[in-house]
Amino acid sequence: MPVRPSRARRARLSLLTAGTATLALLATACGGSGAGGSSSAPENFDYLSVTENTTVRTALATMAKGACKEANDALPLKVETVPQASLDQKLQLLAGQDALPVQFAAGNAPALTQQLAKSGKVADLEQKLKDLGVYLQLEPAAISTIKALYGGELRVLPYEYNIEGIFYNKKIFKENGLKVPGTWNELVAAAATLETKGIQPFSASGQQGWPLTRMVSGYLYRSLGPYALQDVADGKAKLTDAQYVKAAEEVAALGKKGYFGKGVGSIDYDTAMNQFLSGKAGMLYMGSWALANISDQKQNKVGAENVGFMPFPAVTGGKGSIDQYLSNVGLGITLGARSFDDKTGDWVSCIARNYGTTALKDHGSISGFKVNTEVKDANEVTTQVRDTISTSKQNVLWFEALFGTKATTVSQQNAAGLVNGSTSPEQFMRIVQDALAAQ
Repeated sequence: MPVRPSRARRARLSLLTAGTATLALLATACGGSGAGGSSSAPENFDYLSVTENTTVRTALATMAKGACKEANDALPLKVETVPQASLDQKLQLLAGQDALPVQFAAGNAPALTQQLAKSGKVADLEQKLKDLGVYLQLEPAAISTIKALYGGELRVLPYEYNIEGIFYNKKIFKENGLKVPGTWNELVAAAATLETKGIQPFSASGQQGWPLTRMVSGYLYRSLGPYALQDVADGKAKLTDAQYVKAAEEVAALGKKGYFGKGVGSIDYDTAMNQFLSGKAGMLYMGSWALANISDQKQNKVGAENVGFMPFPAVTGGKGSIDQYLSNVGLGITLGARSFDDKTGDWVSCIARNYGTTALKDHGSISGFKVNTEVKDANEVTTQVRDTISTSKQNVLWFEALFGTKATTVSQQNAAGLVNGSTSPEQFMRIVQDALAAQ
């Protein structure tokens, strides 16, 4: 991994949350599960998930009836969901009440989970997995990505392991004489061709914001190299520097030309996915978690055989390389320290040994757990992505990965303005940089 968590960065991530009143509550809440807290045997394998992600909870439900039936009989799986936008607030509330569930989706920014860990509310997963004898069931690349995100610690389980890039409609490309773009200029030219043919070039959710900011970071990594955002986190550079603003300008230009379609700011995640899978858009910047949607014949109207995957293109003269992939472990899932007992351990052991196979076999989803049974990929694009992951030599993190909660929210809420023209590239980068400085 090129993003090495330095001591300075760990200190910075702590500072990002130190001044936030709601997070300060986490460290002082009574009855905490740190050194002075008491344990509480759970009655259920309670799992707090987000409404938008159905794959993990569906796979766990499958395992509860099959491979993990014994663990489930002893500690029944019980799922609660909240919208992802409400997750951080929900976690802060539960932590303040010392009522975090056994397993829960980690915060939208790594800084929140790190604060929970500092206050003793998150289990030491590396030690727990080693004690259970299942640490080696995690893929090394997934472990490396998690530690890059969480200050060198294994704080979440890799129910997903994703690389990010651009999915494209192979049929649309062929019918319009387009080759897979290798450079940013070629990507822009391909988008222009599609636009002139009446085909929306890109589908993206401006409502979520992050699909747009991911493109900004993609350009940054290709132009400035794999340490571009680490340099911002370490104070060596600012988002307002000219070479950083350039990345925002390039993505804004796509929006100005109409390449994201109309009303991108009101488009939610599901609508954006549907636009691509119904053939209304030629390309979709997304992570490999989308393979679950692509493999679903009910959702995918264009057919999995017509979907291809390309790396984020090179920037001519840039310091980055197209084989440096943005990677993540999705919305990481962690476990509470207070409720981690033997029955919880049985569940975790079963998950570590079986989740990778279940997710790939039943959902076409790639996780950071090893696949212990030979599974035939659902389609060609899944094979392509798996091969890319196995041969990837260097991975990088997304735009907000090293941001605190406030800056993450500010970035994603203003992303739509960047592409619809209501916020200039300079303003966008200034707003986000100011949010970083204020934390």
